Amino acid sequence: MKALLLLLVLCAKPVLAQHAPEGIWEGYDGEWKHVTSQLIALAEATPEDKFAWRPAKGVRSTSEVYMHIAIANFYLLGITGPKMPADIKEDTEKTVTAKADVITWLKRSLDAVKEAHLAAKPKDLERKVHVADRDATVDGMYLRIIVHANEHMGQLIAYARMTGVAPPWSKG
Repeated sequence: MKALLLLLVLCAKPVLAQHAPEGIWEGYDGEWKHVTSQLIALAEATPEDKFAWRPAKGVRSTSEVYMHIAIANFYLLGITGPKMPADIKEDTEKTVTAKADVITWLKRSLDAVKEAHLAAKPKDLERKVHVADRDATVDGMYLRIIVHANEHMGQLIAYARMTGVAPPWSKG
């Protein structure tokens, strides 16, 4: 029985590695590439009229969730050093609602995070920053950015499925 289990584990590992989505298990930059590609693919697959959809009154609409991600990316990245874009206004999350504009903002924020992380040296990642009345590291901020993006990815997948949109990567 042990030999059979060992054989299954040894055979399964190469199969799993061949079918892992691009970026998975490739460190921060690979994981960022993965969540970036999924966010963009889901946004592009969502029909324009679904960007105004919200599950209930007082809950963010689809466009507002995407814009929340974009603005949070810039805000959290700003704590590490780069300046927030001057064209982000207090009401940007609610006023940018057209699919093309939302995707432009989303891509812009995802690229900003990617470029800043690629440019960071190991010593840069150790630097202390202050956020929400506590100390953190730049590396910790990048971790928060990726966790936040994935958290809202789950929300957007639920929104998509509730409106009849299947995530592109789930179609087989």
